Amino acid sequence: MKEKILALIEQGKYADIRKEIIEMNVVDIAQLFEELDKQKLLVVFRILPKDIASGVFSYISNELQKYIIESITDKEIKNIIAELFLDDTIAFLEEMPSNIVKKVLKNTDEETRILINQFLNYPEDSAGSIMTIEFVDLKKEMTVKQALEHIKYTGVDKETINTCYVIDNNRILEGVISIRKLILSEESTIVKDIMEKDVVYINTHDDQEKMASLFKKYDFLSMPVVDNECRLVGIVTIDDVVDIIEQENTEDIQKMAAIKPSEEKYLKTNALVLAKHRIAWLLILMVSASFTGNIIRKFDDVLQSVVVLASFIPMLMDAGGNAGSQSSALVIRGLALGEISLKDILKVLWKEIQVGCLVGLSLSVVNFARIYYLEKIDLSICITVSITLLFTVILAKIVGGILPIMAKKIKIDPAIMAGPLITTIVDAVALILYFLTATWLLGI
Repeated sequence: MKEKILALIEQGKYADIRKEIIEMNVVDIAQLFEELDKQKLLVVFRILPKDIASGVFSYISNELQKYIIESITDKEIKNIIAELFLDDTIAFLEEMPSNIVKKVLKNTDEETRILINQFLNYPEDSAGSIMTIEFVDLKKEMTVKQALEHIKYTGVDKETINTCYVIDNNRILEGVISIRKLILSEESTIVKDIMEKDVVYINTHDDQEKMASLFKKYDFLSMPVVDNECRLVGIVTIDDVVDIIEQENTEDIQKMAAIKPSEEKYLKTNALVLAKHRIAWLLILMVSASFTGNIIRKFDDVLQSVVVLASFIPMLMDAGGNAGSQSSALVIRGLALGEISLKDILKVLWKEIQVGCLVGLSLSVVNFARIYYLEKIDLSICITVSITLLFTVILAKIVGGILPIMAKKIKIDPAIMAGPLITTIVDAVALILYFLTATWLLGI
């Protein structure tokens, strides 16, 4: 299908293109648009029916959204915004420059404009900035029959009708009820008798990470969002949460690699911007790595006395860095999933000591056998290297496990305490251990 449409575009057969493209899923159309020349994209976009065009618009990249809004007429903008769900409109506008936001707001009705401005004023990455107001609300005095009629009448333009929210006259959230329960209940049953009163909700200013963890914990498809007076102001749906989880995971991976987080796609990001995101941490790590150089210079007399010691430095530093990175990755992920909390620091410490002893001992035994029997290194040096390796791995496991928890304690993202930073710390300590052990055992 995709190849056929691309061929029709090349031939300029736009009537045939329209017939073919309206049969496609909007997500697939959006992916097709990413491959088109911008001029051809605009022509194809304009021949789409309004409802399909708005659906495609919500899935294409921010760059193409910006290009389309800049290129189309005010009437076309009005048609797109009218068909978009409010949360998709907000997500789009949050990434746009002020001139595009003004152009869109100019082409919306007063009520929508007020709502958009309200949403844009919520803190970035908060539940309020992500929620939608397209939900079904019910009154607890309704019968099941009245509730179903209300859903049929108002649910057409709602983002979801799977879960309905029961509110009072002041919009205070009183309960939730699923469409399944309504359908399976007797028509004369009162809503308050079958609704769930123990409602899990989130505040408009709560962070999106907290919201995502609640979705995971309770297996929600949607969640109500309330203000400080517990008034229902919107809902968050699972499709938005999936995007948040992907965004948060990407951000953590970038931080763990000592890169400033960015939402831009790699291939569409300018090389200068990529360099800017990476250079700050690289400079910090480069300067901090000078400590290891100072340590080597301080123990220069030890290296000169037993030159072979220098050949084992890379192995010890790599083993320590890798061991620390393993522990930090597991602990950071545990913190993100809520499996590890700040009060678990002693449990983590004890577990990493145990793991460090087992792993360190295994590596040391293998390393001793390798360098003593295969490389024929002097026994005293083999013992020195192996003992240092044992304690380096134990220390690396402890540092890798504890640092992310300490970062969380002082309100720093635990992902920062990973990979390169832990490696730098462990490298310095491993060298000190190595040279002190060599001085003690070899009598240098």
